[in-house]
Order: sequence, then structure tokens, then C-alpha cells
Amino acid sequence: MPQPGIDQLKHIVVLMMENRSFDHLLGYMMAQDPRIDGVDGTQTNPDTTGALVPVQPLAQYQSQLQPDPGHHYPDVDLQIFGDPRAATPNMQGFVKAYYQKQNNVPHSHNIMNCFPPAKVPVITTLASNFLVFNRWFSSLPGPTIPNRAFAHFGTSFGKTDMDLFYLGEKYKTIYERMVAQGHTAKIYYYDPPSATLGMTFILKDQPALFAQYDQFQADCASGNLPDYSFIEPNYTDHTVGAGTVPAADQHPDHNVLAGEEFIASVYMNILNNEDLWNSTVLLVVYDEHGGIYDHVQPPPCTPDEFTDTQTGFKFDRLGIRVPAILISPWIPKGRVVPDPAVDGAAPMVFDHASIPATVTAHFGLDTTHRSPREAAAATFLSFLTLDQPRTDYIGFQPNTFG
Repeated sequence: MPQPGIDQLKHIVVLMMENRSFDHLLGYMMAQDPRIDGVDGTQTNPDTTGALVPVQPLAQYQSQLQPDPGHHYPDVDLQIFGDPRAATPNMQGFVKAYYQKQNNVPHSHNIMNCFPPAKVPVITTLASNFLVFNRWFSSLPGPTIPNRAFAHFGTSFGKTDMDLFYLGEKYKTIYERMVAQGHTAKIYYYDPPSATLGMTFILKDQPALFAQYDQFQADCASGNLPDYSFIEPNYTDHTVGAGTVPAADQHPDHNVLAGEEFIASVYMNILNNEDLWNSTVLLVVYDEHGGIYDHVQPPPCTPDEFTDTQTGFKFDRLGIRVPAILISPWIPKGRVVPDPAVDGAAPMVFDHASIPATVTAHFGLDTTHRSPREAAAATFLSFLTLDQPRTDYIGFQPNTFG
């Protein structure tokens, strides 16, 4: 069946934010839309005294998650399997894992706090007006760098830690594959002080594949976006003149409102060019959960060909669920995936390997040299199902954050 939205799709844009779980940012949307697999206050985790700590809509923009919750492999294993360790995932170890950071029982309860929709209006408005994935998981139970590697390579080559060395690995990045077959691709990073969170090492000999965020804005205005764009937020607080530009990645304990403003900026730069808007799909996704509570058990997945030599992990189970929103005028308003009424009983599981898998499929790239995880990953463009692009534009006014 023809899909005009896919036929007219010229640009795929991915904005990957930092370290927030699905329940933390989107879980309380379930009250307004029961199709969303979120939270209602009945979900609990035991603390170190044995008391059950409920999830609550009490998350703050800043100050609650200091020190940074643990999200390295041992931390996430505890969060998923609990203590004592269960044979199967039970999602009962979040409070106990956070207790280890400060040995403070009341403070450990903060890991269960979530945002009510009204406090994060940008991401929840986009979720309710476009498409929200109920089952988008980080690619492995671990930290930022290997999870981002799955978005770039379709694998982390057996790494679950923050090792930055990825040069000379078996598979090429999706950017290199795009360029090799005559397409354009670029990583837009915020600015040099923020850098690209260690990802410049991937393409250190190919500077043409990198540009700063102001170039993304100019490329949107001129309609000259690459075929595939990956956007990294501002990871650090900047002093600019007498003022401060706050980090916008939403990594704890950076201010969540600054990230809301950045998400709105990316979206509005695309929306403000009508031709670009009608030929672009934007995915807003988070690299991993940052140690923050989510109630959905990560499912098993196709094993990767690599094993982590330090932990023995075979990459045969996904990491913890993260927010993921797909935005396009070709998507029906209020789409939830999966939606039993539309999608039946299919589990429809996605992870960051779905990003290079989708780019590969849409642009007809060679599928010979890619990881088993990428080859098995679900793609996400089939949800652009409308016959005509929507004209009920959802806009955001520039904020005055800070």
C-alpha cells in the first residue's frame, strides 16, 4: 500500500537526550491516555528498611537527584533484578541502588519521583500530539557511551562501560555508510565547550560530518538539512558574558526545563520551514534511564556477536525503557505504539539499534556489513500513515529560561 509520508520523506532527524526513564517523564500521562503504559501511584520499590516506596508525581526540575544516580552495569543489574537478586527481572532494586550513593534512606526515595505532565509540557505535548513508543528501550543495561554507540554503529562491540575507544572497529558508523553510498549525514553538536560527549573520536578524521547547533538552525531555515541528522544537546553549563547558558541535556542534576526548551527549539526549527516539515521525521529519544525508576521489565533480544569480557554480558537483553517520541505531520494525532486497537497484540519493541536500521532501510543502504542487533532491530517509518500531511501545527514560544 502506498504511503505518501514515506514517499516524500527526505530527512530523518534524531535528537538524543540524556538519562531519564519513561516513567519519570511520561508515566503519569497514563491518567489522560490509558493506552500509555505508565504509572498511577500503585507501583512500589522496597527501601533498605523493607518499607515499600510508592512512585509519586513529585519530581523537581533540579536538586532531587544529587548525587547522580548509578547507571553503570552493576547498578542497572541491581535495579532490574533487585536485592536479593531474582532469577528474572522484577524492577525492584531502584531505591536500594540509589541508597548506595549516600546511605540516606529518605533521599533514596527520590528515585521514585516522576513528573506530572503539566510540569514538562514540551515533551508531553509532543507525545500527545504525535507518537509515543511504549516499548523503546535503551540498548543495554549500562551507561551513556555504549548506548549511544548503538545509535551510531548498531552495536557497542562488547562494551558496557564508558570506554571511549571505538576506532578501527568491525562495523562502520551509519554516517560513514550513508556517505559511502552517496547520501549526506551529519552530527550536530551544541558548541565546542560542550563537545559531542566523546563521539568526536568516531569520526575524528572526517570533520565534514560534524557541525555546531547554529548550523543546524541555518540548515533548517535554508532547507539544506542532510539526509540524516543526529543532534546532541548542550552537556555543560556555560558562562556567556554576565549570564549563564545552562546544560540542556537533562542529565541529572541539570535543569529539566533547559532540556524542554532545547527540544522545543529543535522541533520549531523544523516546523518553521513548511517544505522541510512536510519532508522530515524527528525522533526525540533518551540514551538511557540514568538510574531512575521504570516499572517495565526489559525484554530479551537477539544476542549480539560480542560479549563483555568484564561482566560476561552477552547483549541478549535490552536496557531499561526510555522516552521516545516520533514527530511528523504524516502521523495521526495521539498515536501510541503499540495500540491494541490498531496494532493487535504485537509487542513492537524498539531500541537504539532501530535508528541505524531505519536509516539503512529508508535510504536503501547495503545491509551486508552490520551487527546482528541492527539487522534484527525494528524500524519505525511505517507509522507515517496519513494520506495528507496534518496542518494542525503545534508550536512553542521561545522561553526565557535562566
